[in-house]
Amino acid sequence: MSDDQDEAEAFRALLRGLRVPHAGDLPVFDPDTAPDAPLPLFRRWLREAAESGEPGPHTMTLATAGADGRPSQRTVMLHDADERGWHFGTHRTSRKGRELTENPYASLAFHWMRPGRQVRVSGRVGEAGPEASAADLRGRSPAALAAALAGSGRQSETLGSYEELLRAFEAAYERAGREPDATAPTWTLYVLEADEVEFYQEEARRRHVRVRYLRAPEEPGGWRRELLWP
Repeated sequence: MSDDQDEAEAFRALLRGLRVPHAGDLPVFDPDTAPDAPLPLFRRWLREAAESGEPGPHTMTLATAGADGRPSQRTVMLHDADERGWHFGTHRTSRKGRELTENPYASLAFHWMRPGRQVRVSGRVGEAGPEASAADLRGRSPAALAAALAGSGRQSETLGSYEELLRAFEAAYERAGREPDATAPTWTLYVLEADEVEFYQEEARRRHVRVRYLRAPEEPGGWRRELLWP
């Protein structure tokens, strides 16, 4: 067997031997106790993920696609979840911002390993507006503000050199310290108005529980709830 074959087999053996770490016994999710609408359950699950010690429970995968239909994804932070939808921020000139302009639909995915839970949210995305976007930027940490200032109009663009990045960030750090209310013209707060939300609870014997909410104005709470095969 060649060295390349040995390496490939060793990699496959590594994957087969990996296990997902959980924090003790997995929670029991009785679908009959699920509320009529997904938001209260989502808030409870995120809070419980944080209380379990899950690192970064507010991080999520954001998937978008442009006019060509080719998907792209990245990890971003959840800024809020309320009756309007799930909130996140980015530059409208970034790749995800451009794709949302071309195709204003997206999907979010949360994965909390310790309690063995996932949540998937999909729907139409809109801009929260200039005032909300400016307020969102003011609520960020000084380092996050500096990153937004440095990346304004340039996020996802080709970078000429690492030194160029360092210069831009040094200037942005200095400005953020001098102007804590500084604005980045391209910074945009987006809100995903969900039409589908799925909750997934792992179970030790693989009898995983999947509950899906579909928006249905005629139903109690405005949603229809159904079970899915795992």
